[in-house]
Amino acid sequence: MSITTVGLDADDTLWHNETIFRLTHDRFADLLSPHGDRETVETRLAEVEKRNLRLYGYGVKGFTLSMIETAMELTDGNAPPSVIREILAAGREMLAHPVETLPGVDEALAALSEKYRLVLITKGDLMDQERKVAASGLGELFAAVEIVSEKTVDTYTHIFARHGTGAEEAVMVGNSMKSDVLPALQAGAFAVHIPYVITWAHELADPPEGHPRYGALDRIDDLPVWIADHATRNR
Repeated sequence: MSITTVGLDADDTLWHNETIFRLTHDRFADLLSPHGDRETVETRLAEVEKRNLRLYGYGVKGFTLSMIETAMELTDGNAPPSVIREILAAGREMLAHPVETLPGVDEALAALSEKYRLVLITKGDLMDQERKVAASGLGELFAAVEIVSEKTVDTYTHIFARHGTGAEEAVMVGNSMKSDVLPALQAGAFAVHIPYVITWAHELADPPEGHPRYGALDRIDDLPVWIADHATRNR
């Protein structure tokens, strides 16, 4: 058995994303400061985001709607129009933010694409994710791009069967333990965790210590060697 397919997460694995969200969090907390301290605003926003995930999914648009809803709750339904305008402006700025790939990404993907089938597997808003893939300049390296509402065991089973030779001959790479690592391992794939400097609380989970198909790297630069080593060992 060999590794034929490499699945890659997008946000905070290939390019910066959560830092942009954190800057908007700061802006939102300042905007709502007359109605609560930072901890109160952040806690309420997190509650609203979690509640809305099943309705809005992941991405900037859902986040913007959750900010508006949080503002309405914290002001007892009396959020000034200026606050709503500022929130909408923040959302638009996030959607137009330049895409900046993380160090080593271009070189690692170029090397991997020469030996393996690359599949981008990402959550989020369809139009925004398509924009970021195009702006990244990496699109031509991928055999397929899958933008999904959630990453589950079935997600990986179906994608690696459709675009590869099955999950057992695939490796999933990403910054989220909850979405990129655990369900991929459960599907029978290899999984590599490459943490980002910030991790959204919703994506936190305990690592699968001791799992024979799990790996942890500090940088994506080391990924080609890790995959080559495990592809050789598992033939």
